[in-house]
Amino acid sequence: MNADPQMPILVVDDYNTMVRIIRNLLKQIGFENVDDAPNGAAALEKIKAKQYGLVISDWNMEPMTGFELLTRVRRDPANASLPFIMVTAESKTDNILLARNAGVNNYLVKPFNAQALKAKIEQVFTPAEAA
Repeated sequence: MNADPQMPILVVDDYNTMVRIIRNLLKQIGFENVDDAPNGAAALEKIKAKQYGLVISDWNMEPMTGFELLTRVRRDPANASLPFIMVTAESKTDNILLARNAGVNNYLVKPFNAQALKAKIEQVFTPAEAA
């Protein structure tokens, strides 16, 4: 895997339990430099203040959804290429297409385990020509 285990990761979810679950899964696969934010608006502030190597964001949150966060991040030239994985309980094709068109790097449907998370992160950090 080309992902740096020391890179800072931002987990964005409005459910503290889900944040803890994702933190634990990340720790299991070797990532311990993890921050969190309770919604897209708070995440945007953290992204402006610190350089992250990866964002893992829930889709459904208030006041700013994960999808809105993704579009705002992609519009910012400083963070336009920031790796971004969207997490959701819904596997609707329309949502997946919306996220892909907005520039998401990968998509993960809840529930998931450490192996699934690791696979998605590996896909994000594996150069296309090597895939």
